[in-house]
Amino acid sequence: MKKIILFLTMSLMVLPVRADEGMWFLMFIERLNHRDMQKMGLQLTTEEIYSINNHSLKDAIVQFNGGCTAEIISKDGLVLTNHHCGYEAIAELSTPEANWLKNGFWAANHAGELKPKSLSVRFFVRMDDATKRILGKLNPNMTEAEREKAIQQESAAIEKENSENGKYVVSVRSFFQGNEFYYFVYQDYNDVRLVGTPPESIGKFGGDTDNWEWPRHTGDFSMFRVYADANGNPAEYSEKNVPLKPKHYLPVSLKGVQENDFAMILGYPGRTNRWMPAGGIEQNVKYAYPAWVESSKLGMDKMKVHMDKDQKVRLNYASKYAQVANYWKNRQGMIDALTKHKTAATKAKNEADFNKWANKAENKAKYGDVITTINGYYAKTNEKARHDNYLVGMLRTSAFAATPAGLGRGLEQYANSNESGRAAMKGDLDAYIEEVYGTMYLPIEKDVLAAQLNLYATKSTGYEIAPLVAKIGKENNYNYTAYVNNAFDNSIFGTKEKLEAWLANPSVETLKNDPLYLLSSDLMTKYRAKSEEQQKLDADFSKSFRLLVEGLRVANPDVKYYPDANSTLRLTYGKVRSLPKDKRNDAKKNYYTTMQGEVAKYKPNDEEFDLPKRLLELYEKKDFGQYADKAGYMPVNFLTDNDITGGNSGSPVLNGKGELIGLAFDGNIEAMAGDVIFDKDLQRTINVDIRYVLWVIDKYSNAKHIVDEMTIVK
Repeated sequence: MKKIILFLTMSLMVLPVRADEGMWFLMFIERLNHRDMQKMGLQLTTEEIYSINNHSLKDAIVQFNGGCTAEIISKDGLVLTNHHCGYEAIAELSTPEANWLKNGFWAANHAGELKPKSLSVRFFVRMDDATKRILGKLNPNMTEAEREKAIQQESAAIEKENSENGKYVVSVRSFFQGNEFYYFVYQDYNDVRLVGTPPESIGKFGGDTDNWEWPRHTGDFSMFRVYADANGNPAEYSEKNVPLKPKHYLPVSLKGVQENDFAMILGYPGRTNRWMPAGGIEQNVKYAYPAWVESSKLGMDKMKVHMDKDQKVRLNYASKYAQVANYWKNRQGMIDALTKHKTAATKAKNEADFNKWANKAENKAKYGDVITTINGYYAKTNEKARHDNYLVGMLRTSAFAATPAGLGRGLEQYANSNESGRAAMKGDLDAYIEEVYGTMYLPIEKDVLAAQLNLYATKSTGYEIAPLVAKIGKENNYNYTAYVNNAFDNSIFGTKEKLEAWLANPSVETLKNDPLYLLSSDLMTKYRAKSEEQQKLDADFSKSFRLLVEGLRVANPDVKYYPDANSTLRLTYGKVRSLPKDKRNDAKKNYYTTMQGEVAKYKPNDEEFDLPKRLLELYEKKDFGQYADKAGYMPVNFLTDNDITGGNSGSPVLNGKGELIGLAFDGNIEAMAGDVIFDKDLQRTINVDIRYVLWVIDKYSNAKHIVDEMTIVK
């Protein structure tokens, strides 16, 4: 979820950013945020939150596997994140015989912890401002392509200078649509092992029905451990590696939460579009997102038919299905919220006000054409946006829409190489083929590809589709089933065995005439295609959007602005805060949920609302141990008004002392417009209460040794 109100009123004045709005850089909190945070309940200094020279909170926050957030919660590198963030690794480690995803898992000791094939965490070391240096290489006469080239060259130099010969990963990122630049220094650890997970019936309780909804009763957590070499340095997996001794780890509070308590979240929010113009919102609501929703739902439906019939297939496709389902509901929620709140109309009014300012004599030369250019861009790309989302929906749900084209380039190089060259390439090709085909279920792949081709070809009517797809459709009345089945039968990509046979006797001619290779290449060529007209539209839009953001900030110099999220570490602060009373929630106040409400939702053998027998027995006995609230109930989830979005999944929720009180995992669907605009009344973050996490580990799972590893504050 996300938020912004940064546009202007008729007088071109911007309202101050609310305390609970904003995703802030840690290096600026002393100047921009610390005083507000203290008034709300923060008891830490800025040095205790972000320090380069001493350990601080930032040293306990990691980016988890590139797409989520996690936190270190013990001196031995114990990592806490969401169940849905660890879902892919848990599914990979599971088998029908040892189904950790379904039944849960807790390692009895370090030796019992499980290593997925590929899992990493990224520690944030420091950041710094590179704006003056990069802007100093640019001038107003540059084309957008020249500007981008200069930025890339200077960014590469900055990244090399700060990497310390490869010790660190350095990333220069653009902010405020290219008006500012900062670089971030990271250190990656690739030996990360599964410590424990609750069963799916706890970790994913409520399923797609409850996703993005409140009240919520989900134990969305899982635990891992970071390993390093004997000196604490990153190292690839080895039995000799030891648990990492982190610079800082979070203490865990059992004090519980009350309404209006201070709440702070640090994490890696993925993407917001708070500066998005009205035309972009309108395009998403009417063209892009409906196509996204439709193609996602189609792919899910086709996958689920087969997943319901076979437990192994379900495990192999569980993560992919969950990812598609999450954004399917998200995008539909955004359509509904943005439409209901008339967000595009509000932005259009503000842009009209900006346009008046921009066309004053002193501003006209630089800003006068900005709004006209932006509006023209969206008018000319609406149908393309719809087309692109149907196409991307196919690429997202169908492995064979993209894989043959991508793999084919390597196969052609292999076929054209001599014997020694092929020998050098063979190992990597074999590993990639095993990765792609090892968990693939061909009946799913055939059904999804045929259905998505039909949807793409028949719904992308306002923009020219990929030529081979169009030709096949016309020849088959847009029924692609027979074509796809025949293509699989006659393609070297049809099975792993056929690919291996081709590697033993490679032929470029066979490859280039392969039906799945031709189809996939057609789709990927269309995906990457950009006409000269489109390139000019993109360049003009990029410049105008940059000037729009610059102009808004010039016109309102006293406003505290924060940049859009882009997977860099941010801090957001707010309070524990209720929504209006909801009869579906048994809690006395609608900022928390209880195990009583969880059990009330229980449906035996239901895919989404089943609960383990042991949990029900412990509930009946009221065996909550030290984790019950002082009022007697067992807490499950709670609400705050923090400003977060995708990528913040797994982020720690901290009290004023920097103690862990919860784990962020979702937002509420009523505020789904938060990617674009902050709603101070509706915006909420849904969190797992840390007391429920500890109860599941200790009382339900009998893994008290994991709790004993933490520093518990009572």
